[in-house]
Amino acid sequence: MKICVGCDHGAIELKKTVLAVLQEFPDIEAEDAGTYSGESVDYPDIAQMVCGKIISGEADRGIVLCGTGIGISIAANKIKGIRAALCHDVFSARMSREHNDANVLAMGGRVIGAGPAGEIVRAWISTEFSNGERHIRRIEKMMALENK
Repeated sequence: MKICVGCDHGAIELKKTVLAVLQEFPDIEAEDAGTYSGESVDYPDIAQMVCGKIISGEADRGIVLCGTGIGISIAANKIKGIRAALCHDVFSARMSREHNDANVLAMGGRVIGAGPAGEIVRAWISTEFSNGERHIRRIEKMMALENK
C-alpha cells in the first residue's frame, strides 16, 4: 500500500512522527509530499497534492496535516472521490476506516501529541473497511452529494 503524507508549516513535527510510524509497516510505502520547512504554505495546496495522488491512482491513501487538521480536512473533502476524516482519537480513526472507508486521515499538529498521533495512525492503517451493506449504501449516498 502506498500512502502519501503532506503537511503545512503548522504540522512539520507531526509529519515526522507519522512518517516514522509508517516505517513500522513493511508493506507500506510512504511518500513525503512536503512541506519541508517552517515557511508558511497554504494547506489547500497540500491537500490538493496529496489527494491528487489518490485520485490518479499513484497512492492508495493519504494523510494530511495542518495546525488543527480542520482546514486541510475541509480542503481534502472538496476533492471528488476523497473521504477525509479528521481524527484526534483512536476510536474515530478506526470508525473512519471501518464504517466510512476513509481514504484520507487528517490530524492537527498543534492539537495532538506524537504518542497519540502514532496510535491513531496505527489504528487507521490496521483497520479494514467492514464492507457491510449499510455502510456501502451510506458511502454511496455520501459520495453522490459531490454531484449536487
